[in-house]
Amino acid sequence: MEAWRCVRRGYSRCVVGRGRYPMLPHHQKSLGRDWTTPWENLQRCCWNRHISSCMRWPGHYSRAPYPYFSSRHFSLNWRPPCLFESRTPFQYWNWRPDNLSQTSLIHLSSYIMNSEGDEPSSKRRKHQGTIQRHWEYICNHNKDKTKILGDKNVDPKCEDSDNKFDFSVMSYNILSQDLLEDNSHLYRHCRRPVLHWSFRFPNILKEIKHFDADVLCLQEVQEDHYGAEIRPSLESLGYHCEYKMRTGRKPDGCAICFKHSKFSLLSVNPVEFYRRDVPLLDRDNVGLVLLLQPRVPRAACPVVCVANTHLLYNPRRGDIKLTQLAMLLAEISSVAHQKDGSFCPIIMCGDFNSVPGSPLYSFIKEGKLNYEGLAIGKVSGQEQSSRGQRILSIPIWPPNLGISQNCVYEVQQLPKVEKTDSDLTQTELDKTEVLVTAEKLSSNLQHHFSLSSVYSHYFPDTGIPEVTTCHSRSAITVDYIFYSAEKEDVARQPGAEVALVGGLKLLARLSLLTEQDLWTVNGLPNENNSSDHLPLLAKFRLEL
Repeated sequence: MEAWRCVRRGYSRCVVGRGRYPMLPHHQKSLGRDWTTPWENLQRCCWNRHISSCMRWPGHYSRAPYPYFSSRHFSLNWRPPCLFESRTPFQYWNWRPDNLSQTSLIHLSSYIMNSEGDEPSSKRRKHQGTIQRHWEYICNHNKDKTKILGDKNVDPKCEDSDNKFDFSVMSYNILSQDLLEDNSHLYRHCRRPVLHWSFRFPNILKEIKHFDADVLCLQEVQEDHYGAEIRPSLESLGYHCEYKMRTGRKPDGCAICFKHSKFSLLSVNPVEFYRRDVPLLDRDNVGLVLLLQPRVPRAACPVVCVANTHLLYNPRRGDIKLTQLAMLLAEISSVAHQKDGSFCPIIMCGDFNSVPGSPLYSFIKEGKLNYEGLAIGKVSGQEQSSRGQRILSIPIWPPNLGISQNCVYEVQQLPKVEKTDSDLTQTELDKTEVLVTAEKLSSNLQHHFSLSSVYSHYFPDTGIPEVTTCHSRSAITVDYIFYSAEKEDVARQPGAEVALVGGLKLLARLSLLTEQDLWTVNGLPNENNSSDHLPLLAKFRLEL
């Protein structure tokens, strides 16, 4: 299979990476613009070479089993079943070198004989460098003067006083090593050494030390690395760490770490999205919700609820994504609920595997979603076409999940009559049943939080999208920091929305980048950034 990759590119690479060798013999015969060569010559020239490190531009046919055939790469009068002289049908999944007779011919288009000149210009291997990110200050002294200021030279410091408590939050998908190796096709643009955990972890730790956030929300934290390296390293930096591994045999999970000097821990609330009794919830994603008490001299101080999650990736399972989100929101509602009926300030971080403007994203920000007639693959916005996709069922999840359409845990309530259950009349029972059925058949989801995104997702001057993850298949935003906010329409243009906050005030955020910015340093991961995601970082002020 690796050999065929080299055949398509027309060269191989020596094992130490010092040069490329043409794989086709010098006496190959030209037939117009196409080339042929006997299989035995091709085998002699390339099959026995060290070709495991041969280069292939990522993103081309990464989903197809090798070899891959396309009209773009073969002449129009060529047909796959007639590739071999024996004219036996070609089976992709049974392909082996010994399936080819010694007299077979490999037919190659001259297109693939070209080298890197045919790669997309935006994704050719670039010289390595350092990406520059700066702090964007949020100035909101009053509604009329709210604006974003950028300053590359100054780091906004968090300050505490008698009437305010400043703290910073980082959300970072650090890329589990096992997942990296299981999905290596996403990282063929990377030099192999930068993909090793022994190279990556020091870089990740260096980033964490540099930004020095008071709260860390980490995703794809591999269990063995967490126990052996991540947790000890973070504890040495003054963090207290809480971790929830994914259920089943999944090797990674979510962690929330906070500085002892800034917070004390009130409660830890893990959320498992797998439910044996609910067929819909057969995935092993998890969430984690902490209740933190700021360390301030004042006796009475608001607590802060911090949640972290990594929702299902599968773009075509929007029903599972919405249900997982509802379960997380229900847990947050339970943890953040206060005696007076209000909610304490909430920060919700994670990799939501949904893009800005998608129905799932809009539901988080707007607090409501009517999903009637919504295609299952449209929920996260990752897929452009809904052709052949089924519509979300009403309701999405079954009653035995115990979560209402308002994304809170359901409490079994009896009718307010001074009778026992056995004394209820049939009429009363019928009324109760009708009300429950009507509520469960509603296609409207709601939650009671006022959440805003730290990031605007577009650059205000150009309207170009920000990205939080970049590999060979895509460069999009899927990572977010949401926080309790009172929304104010301070501006309508893309990228200029800023939220004025009641309990929490957004002070600053670390700027994001465009896809073009990231490809100037060969995408992610690279020599200086060791995950395929960028860390998100925000500074908040809690009014006391």
